[in-house]
Amino acid sequence: MIGRLFDWLRGTATPAPIPDALWRATVAGLPFLAALSADEQARLRALATQFLAEKEFTAVGGLALSDEITVSIAAQGCLPILNLGLGWYRGWVGIVVYPDEFVIPRQVTDEFGVVHEYDDIASGEAWEGGPLLVSWRDAQMAGAGYNVVIHEFAHKIDMRNGDADGMPPLPPDIPPREWETTLLAAYDDFCAAVDAAEAAGEETLIDPYAAENPGEFFAVLSEVFFETPALLRGDCPALYALFARFYRQDPALRPGMAPPDP
Repeated sequence: MIGRLFDWLRGTATPAPIPDALWRATVAGLPFLAALSADEQARLRALATQFLAEKEFTAVGGLALSDEITVSIAAQGCLPILNLGLGWYRGWVGIVVYPDEFVIPRQVTDEFGVVHEYDDIASGEAWEGGPLLVSWRDAQMAGAGYNVVIHEFAHKIDMRNGDADGMPPLPPDIPPREWETTLLAAYDDFCAAVDAAEAAGEETLIDPYAAENPGEFFAVLSEVFFETPALLRGDCPALYALFARFYRQDPALRPGMAPPDP
């Protein structure tokens, strides 16, 4: 049975607050949210509350939608826009939650014009102008540098000006040339690191999926920025500094987010 939050999720002008016990449990279960200051947590709660009032959640595949699921996704998804505003998520409404990974039919056309169809297994997907899809099982893995919710919401941020290409709308203090130069230099370095690791039979600390293309690089590195910021700041300080300016947050300075002293 769907919890009482859904009494006000359907278009209520003034949404009721997320219940205290539910909010505390959500934050406590996600270290990168627990590290936020009291003021940041309060602002995140307000954002998540309004987000829930504006979006429509749908559970599929036999998953029973609950308040715990929707609040967790809302809290994680609103973290990147904590200092940007909910306007970054306007223009789309639906969030589809699967119990586990799901299959997406794909089509690609090769250089000879032949169309190939195949099924792609995914843990998340963001559609431009359309819904965001996420696996609840994967969403529950958040906390150690892998965060499918932040990943897909980063794609939504990227799509504010078109394709998810790693070039989101930028504030006036970040020139597009600076963003492109810094991001692509970091991307090239990471691709080289992935190739070297594979040749040595090893794995990079950051998910090698980030080497797929600049759009996936932006989404994966946004996960790292919020969940394990010290890793990104140590491996790529220029990109970390750029992300800090873009998101208007410096997660590595939050209590518990820096690595322990050797």
